[in-house]
Amino acid sequence: MTPKGRLIIIGGKEDKSETDSEMEDVNQGFISKEILKLIAESKDDRIEVITTATSDPDDMEKTYTDTFKGLGYSNFGFLYITGKTNKESLQRIEDAKTIFFSGGDQSKICDVFRNSEIIERIHKRYLFEKDFTIAGTSAGAMCMSSVMIADAINGEAIVGYDLKLDKGLGFLNCIIDTHFVHRGRFGRLAHAAILHPELLGIGLGEDTSLVIEQGKVATCKGSGMVIIINSKHIKQTNVETVKKGCPVYAENLVIDILTEDCKINLETGEIDVSENL
Repeated sequence: MTPKGRLIIIGGKEDKSETDSEMEDVNQGFISKEILKLIAESKDDRIEVITTATSDPDDMEKTYTDTFKGLGYSNFGFLYITGKTNKESLQRIEDAKTIFFSGGDQSKICDVFRNSEIIERIHKRYLFEKDFTIAGTSAGAMCMSSVMIADAINGEAIVGYDLKLDKGLGFLNCIIDTHFVHRGRFGRLAHAAILHPELLGIGLGEDTSLVIEQGKVATCKGSGMVIIINSKHIKQTNVETVKKGCPVYAENLVIDILTEDCKINLETGEIDVSENL
């Protein structure tokens, strides 16, 4: 079934931490104000920010509160859900026009929400309600995919068994990575895409997003770029036989670069840049 709602995935912004040692540290990024304006079509629309991914929900709440107020939004709230969802939280999900997942650790999001009643309701609204939006930044974007990067080692080569994949929340049939250019994450997304040639890899730069309608028509918005990795036509690769710690090779991996207003069909991989000409 073709979803009627919108899905917005955002690459995040400069991280607060200088370290790159833990998944939560490197995915704690915030988003630019211009991109933030995309998540609600009206300043009167209710926005619920789910901060489950972060280890510091109070700080995250303060940051978003200051930013939302600076943009003129006042109808928003925060849900820090770490266990079974109560009736109040479910009702708030039903009443919101936008559900926004913050950054942090994507595995925490999936551990809490995968197969839960709350995610079933969000899925249902996404499928049937035209004026409903799901958005996520950093880890909150990475968890939207069907196959999710849970952890990886960033190195000079794609190395066998240095990548951990998990099941995401399944809003988009692809693999998503964030802070893509700034954090040098080409290798790990390429590795994931080679392992799953049926899925496109989406590498979101910071201050950059894809606005997805009908579950497949994606428009790039923001100051950076989105890298699309297509491994459907690979001719040769050792990814299935490579030994632990040895490098992976691949022939005919296709790379596309999207910038502001470029469109891509995420089912076919076809790109439309007619509005940019």
